[in-house]
Amino acid sequence: MDNKFNVIIVEDAKLELKGTEEIFRSEIPEACIIGTAMNEAELWPLMDKQQPDLLLLDLGLGGSTTIGVEICAKMKRLYKNVKVLIFTGELLNEKLWVDVLDAGADGIVLKTGELLTKNEIRSVMSGKRFVFNQPILEKIVNRFREEVMREYSYRRSVIEYDIDRYDECFLKHLALGYTKEMIANLKNMPFGVKSLEKRQSDLVARLFPEGEQRGVNVTRLVVRAIELHLIDVENLEADE
Repeated sequence: MDNKFNVIIVEDAKLELKGTEEIFRSEIPEACIIGTAMNEAELWPLMDKQQPDLLLLDLGLGGSTTIGVEICAKMKRLYKNVKVLIFTGELLNEKLWVDVLDAGADGIVLKTGELLTKNEIRSVMSGKRFVFNQPILEKIVNRFREEVMREYSYRRSVIEYDIDRYDECFLKHLALGYTKEMIANLKNMPFGVKSLEKRQSDLVARLFPEGEQRGVNVTRLVVRAIELHLIDVENLEADE
């Protein structure tokens, strides 16, 4: 990329700021740093003076982990053409990453691994969204793999154990602590208590091998359904 562009860096650690400036000088010569800020109060006067093409923004400023999200949201609201790349040491607070992406950030670079490189900067400046460095990409891929395998296991179990939507509804509400009387009153469950008791016995026969079916109670049935990925414990919601 031969086109020059202007950058403002928001970073409250002086040593890290110096290191970031050096990365730009040595790796991204087409970038011109027109200002640096250590907090929000220093940032907005810089914006009034000259609008950058790129804001490199740390999330944690002055001990706050949310101020960076608020700055990003305000930046995207007031200066729609400014690219915002997050450069953060918040390695474990994944909810914060989601919040800042929702606030409009164009990408996130974690302060670990190979740190900030020209690849992330040039990707953002070329108009790409969701630009990440290797450490965060590895986390995303791992989560994707887990989700795919969970969905695969669920579909395989549904077919293998002949589970219909009433079975799913029944197991889900048992996991939520509903009694059979409560489940029988659900809008989408057209069965009485006796029918549900029969369904429970039938599920035990399907989900447990012969020799392990005797004495299986509701708790054990629910645990077995979780083991087979028929119940997603992270997304349990009751029906009407």
